[in-house]
Amino acid sequence: MKQYLLAECNWKDIKDRQIDLAVLPWGATEAHNYHMPYGTDVYEADSIATEAGRIAWEAGAKLTVMPTIPFGVNTGQTDIKLDINLYPSTQLAILNDIIEVLNRQGIYKLLIVNSHGGNDFKTMLRELGVRYPKMLLSTCNWFQSMDKKQYFEEPGDHADEMETCLIMHLRPELVLPLDQAGDGKDKKPRIQGFKEGWAWKEREWSKVSADTGIGNPKKSTAEKGARFFTDVTQKLGKLMLELSQIDKEDFYE
Repeated sequence: MKQYLLAECNWKDIKDRQIDLAVLPWGATEAHNYHMPYGTDVYEADSIATEAGRIAWEAGAKLTVMPTIPFGVNTGQTDIKLDINLYPSTQLAILNDIIEVLNRQGIYKLLIVNSHGGNDFKTMLRELGVRYPKMLLSTCNWFQSMDKKQYFEEPGDHADEMETCLIMHLRPELVLPLDQAGDGKDKKPRIQGFKEGWAWKEREWSKVSADTGIGNPKKSTAEKGARFFTDVTQKLGKLMLELSQIDKEDFYE
């Protein structure tokens, strides 16, 4: 039994334990080019949150890592077969129910470990923070925590070199040979403001990418994935440790 994983714990172990931080990994179920599994974001969320939780736990954090939520916002992929969509309003309702339990039971810190670019929890946590003023509500995107240029050669943000390397390390049996992968080439907007990123509209996935990938995965290796996984989980573990130990009323210096 990993005591930092809620799914593996029992009532005898949990009932009298102090828990300062609840960690909620949140993924998505969606196509990842031709060569990667639909559960890519879930496998990443599970593995990264679990290892980071172990690191934090062994450093003294009183935390619990909850089971990963496997569905995310996929409103731009409605025509991609079996890409499962949760609306943001549904996510808000789920979060409210989870936070209500934590708040009622005196677990006043929550960290969402987000594993999917379509999920955006900031506005939800703004609203829920007003409903539950005792709570310290936070979210992080593990995939933005490191400088990817230090690990990978090809840029991208979906089923790209980074994600392919990670799954080659974590679940190699689920990755097809890279000669079967698409090149992940994506079309760019015609309007300059959208190209530069300061203007935004949702990407219509099937109009942007022929293979559902964005970023060339062809230079991926499991060794790159292992190095990245180690560094990401060390950094995230430090965040979990610090959150578990921080006094909510003394958050700023």
